[in-house]
Amino acid sequence: MAIRKRKLIGTVGLLCLVIVWSLLGMAIAQAPWLAASRLAQAIFYVVAGLGWVLPAMPLIAWMSKPDAEDSET
Repeated sequence: MAIRKRKLIGTVGLLCLVIVWSLLGMAIAQAPWLAASRLAQAIFYVVAGLGWVLPAMPLIAWMSKPDAEDSET
């Protein structure tokens, strides 16, 4: 697959990931058990804020992979 197509697919994938991640984070942040503890809130917001990076890293690595060279010359 050409790098341009991978970058297009990866960009759409990253946008979907960030949107879904933020919506899930907002939904979980409304939970009563989370509102009861400031420590739980702090941990949750750190994990929710940085957690999307882990699933995004393999996608970005795949997007930036160089094109495979043709064996025919």
